[in-house]
Amino acid sequence: MSRSPADAKAPLRVLMAAPVSRRREGGSAIIAYHLGEGLERSGHSVAYIFQEDLFGNDDISPRFSTLIFASRLNRYISERRNQFDIVNLHAPSGFFYGFHRRWFPSAQLPPQVMTLHGLEERRVHVQSREHKKHHAWNFNWRNRLWHRVYTFPLYRWTIRNADGAHTYSRDVWNMLQLKYNLDSDRVAYIPNGVEPRFFEQRRYDTPGPFKLLYAGTWLDQRGIFYLRDALEHLAPQLPGLTITFAGCGCPPDVIQSFFGPKLASNIVIEPVVPSEQMHQVFSAHDVFLFPSLMEGLPSVLLEAMASGMPVITAETCGMPDVVEDGFNGLLVPPADASAIEQAVLRLAHSPDLRKSVGEAARQTMSRYTWERAALKLEQLFRHVIALEGQSSE
Repeated sequence: MSRSPADAKAPLRVLMAAPVSRRREGGSAIIAYHLGEGLERSGHSVAYIFQEDLFGNDDISPRFSTLIFASRLNRYISERRNQFDIVNLHAPSGFFYGFHRRWFPSAQLPPQVMTLHGLEERRVHVQSREHKKHHAWNFNWRNRLWHRVYTFPLYRWTIRNADGAHTYSRDVWNMLQLKYNLDSDRVAYIPNGVEPRFFEQRRYDTPGPFKLLYAGTWLDQRGIFYLRDALEHLAPQLPGLTITFAGCGCPPDVIQSFFGPKLASNIVIEPVVPSEQMHQVFSAHDVFLFPSLMEGLPSVLLEAMASGMPVITAETCGMPDVVEDGFNGLLVPPADASAIEQAVLRLAHSPDLRKSVGEAARQTMSRYTWERAALKLEQLFRHVIALEGQSSE
């Protein structure tokens, strides 16, 4: 239901939905929970919908699960339209709902603010180039065709039919205005927050072999081929060097096979790390290495910075929004193994540099709170509600 300007301070009834599992291990679910809890602390009521809520025990094809989720979510909201003032749907789960609102305005469905993590245009740009280098596992001609006729249209029409949008990076924020013609006041750049538990003190002159950390899902788009090339040059220069792959979500033998016997002694694998233990993982390592080629703004990067870790990441997507090269981290060109190697060596040979960028990273992250993010999201919600109320008068 639309609200009038007189309702500007009234508590909001919000639905947050994402086509993922409800587990609090990271990704869209944990972001929704943190933002929702921030809204609840401000007096709003928040309901959540995840895959388990709409699929039950159904045997759903993974290839079509997002489309089916979007269809069932549209029906769920339509049947409860008077229970919510606004719905916040992680793209592309608003695909059917956006069409429903546009084609049937008399239904008086609540406005939709879309959350968009990253750009499919970026995926095609990156993966097309990586495929030519034989660095993209899942971008053969069949998958490229499927992306063109199914995945990309799903996102494109979800964006075009949204009433507002929330993004984590400025490149997405810009693209939504320049390509999709969303008005600037309907698009908000709202970086995620960081939990207080990550802000731990750290020593930067710890003795012993140098310890790198990579955390996140094991994907070809994460720059792992360039990471492997860099490690082959780094291992002889840094005796005892190790890199831990934490929360990779795949069998350890897959990663070990990728790096081969030459680097076997340098690789440590922790396939699953509970979210509540990640701050301990950060504390046990010297440098966070995340050379991803395509992201929104990864929460794990913010968490590592909050822990005081010196970080090395690629200068693309949302990473330059928070990392200033040489000040609170090191930025390297995407897909550049030599640059990764040189950045690691700079930090490995200089405890003073590790300390300066690590402490600057922690200070930077002190401004990235979930309360602040939730407040900005609330402001966007209220603005979109007011705009849609005016358009329906």
